[in-house]
Amino acid sequence: MDRELSAGSAGSTGSAESTGVTDVSQARAGTLYGLGAYTIWGGMALYFLTLAPSGAAEILVHRILWSALLCVVLLVVLRQAKGLLQALRSPRRLAGVLLAGALIAINWLIYVFAVTSGHVTDAALGYFLNPLVSVALGLLVLRETIRRGQAVAVVIGGIGGIYLAIATGSVPWVALGLAFSFGTYGLVKKRLGVQLSALQSLTAETAVLAPFAAAAMVWLATSGQATFGSHGVSHALLLVSTGIVTTVPLLLFAAAARRVTLVTIGLLQFIAPILQFLTGLALGEHMSSARWTGFLIVWIALVVLAADAVRHSVRSRRRPPRAAPAEGTTPAT
Repeated sequence: MDRELSAGSAGSTGSAESTGVTDVSQARAGTLYGLGAYTIWGGMALYFLTLAPSGAAEILVHRILWSALLCVVLLVVLRQAKGLLQALRSPRRLAGVLLAGALIAINWLIYVFAVTSGHVTDAALGYFLNPLVSVALGLLVLRETIRRGQAVAVVIGGIGGIYLAIATGSVPWVALGLAFSFGTYGLVKKRLGVQLSALQSLTAETAVLAPFAAAAMVWLATSGQATFGSHGVSHALLLVSTGIVTTVPLLLFAAAARRVTLVTIGLLQFIAPILQFLTGLALGEHMSSARWTGFLIVWIALVVLAADAVRHSVRSRRRPPRAAPAEGTTPAT
């Protein structure tokens, strides 16, 4: 009897140790995937600068078309096409995907315009503000309950934005456009309620935009504004590669999200705007004392937000598990 208990105990311990090692290795791999995704996103400013003399509109349509083509190929290879078609049978869902696609296209257009017109630091500010805007939209639109730390962070971030507008004499529309377009994009996807993989989502959103992008490409070509094919093979290949640059970090992010906690993802997300900000400084963009102060206020808000997320995660782990609700008492939502 004692031997059986010892064997069972040893087996359980070995299983627990094995599970622990697996969890650690998965978390480590997820962190590396996340670092890869956000590093690529952070370095995209330099990539888009290599696409000159193409304008923001032409870069956008190439990004949509080549991303859609690559995503469809990957979808077929990975056998995820059937699930996507089944999820989008509803006209309401199709309309939601079209709206989400339009929002992400607006976000991409603003970002490329910012990079190609010397406003990389403004783009960085937009992505610094994005998590704060997402919290605010969750409160105002979805009526979500937010924690005190989140509320304080949103207020501080709002003060930073207002200060920048007053001190510089102009509304930071690039930053606000990026933050609100991406925040609203996330909101639409949440309200849509369709469970799709990252690849399926990007496929759907770029596919519904592809006809519009193709029409825009024809217009650019007939009006003499297209650069594709007229500036050498290397330039044409760079435009084609926009599909790869768009898809790869998204797949890395999806792999990371399956392996690490939301808190880890929340902290990793700051890598991209930090790299964008440093890129803007390296490119010689002017930062007045007023802009430095405004950025500092926003950074303080993000520190408060990150600290609140970490504190909430620690408390959640320490909290004893609640008893499962009795059958029939679970809300029918």
